[in-house]
Amino acid sequence: MNDRVQFAPRADIDAIADHVGAVIEGGESKTICVPGGSTPFPIFDTLGRRDLDWSGVTLLPNDDRVVPHDHIASNVGRLMTSLGNSGASIIPLEEGMAAPDFDLVWLGMGADGHVASLFPNTNPGMNAPSKVIRLTPDPLPPEAPFDRLSWTMPALVNSKAMMLVIKGAEKRAVLDAALAGENDLPIARLLRALACPMTIFWSEE
Repeated sequence: MNDRVQFAPRADIDAIADHVGAVIEGGESKTICVPGGSTPFPIFDTLGRRDLDWSGVTLLPNDDRVVPHDHIASNVGRLMTSLGNSGASIIPLEEGMAAPDFDLVWLGMGADGHVASLFPNTNPGMNAPSKVIRLTPDPLPPEAPFDRLSWTMPALVNSKAMMLVIKGAEKRAVLDAALAGENDLPIARLLRALACPMTIFWSEE
C-alpha cells in the first residue's frame, strides 16, 4: 500500500466531521475541495452545527453538474444550502478557471473507480492542459443526466492533504485493487500521483 495512505479507525459522521473540523481550526485561511452527491451532506450539516470559525475558509466542489445553482442536482447549490450561512466563501466551478493550492481535497469514489467527474472513459492523467474541464459522463447516469465540470488530476493532487470517504464492500474491493496496483482506474491514477498524506474513511454501510 502507498505509504502516504492510512485508514481512519472510525468512519462515522462525527469522525469525518472531526477530521475536516481540525483543518478548519488550524488557523489562517484554508481552501477545501469537497465532494457532491448524497454522502457528504449529513457531514456538512454536522459541521454547520459546530462552533467553527469559517471566516477564512474557501469551499469549492470537486465537480458539478452543468445546471443552475438553484437546481436540485447542483452540488454548489446544495453546499450553499448547507453552509451558506457559515461565513465560508463558496466558489462555483467554471470551465478553465485556475486551481488554488488546496489545504484539503475531500473525495468520494464511484464503484467504477471514478473520482470527482473523472470517469474511466475520460482517460484522466497528469498531463491535462486545463485545471477544470467540461465533460459528458459515459454512460450518462439516469439520475443525473447532465454534463459535468470537474477538476482534473493535476488540480486535485495539488493539496497539502487528501481524504477519501467510501461505503460498501464493492467500493472497498475497487480501492484495494487500486492500492495494490491491480487496476488503472482513475482512483489508481490518483493514488500513483499522490504527493501528500491521504486518510481513508471506509464503512461497510
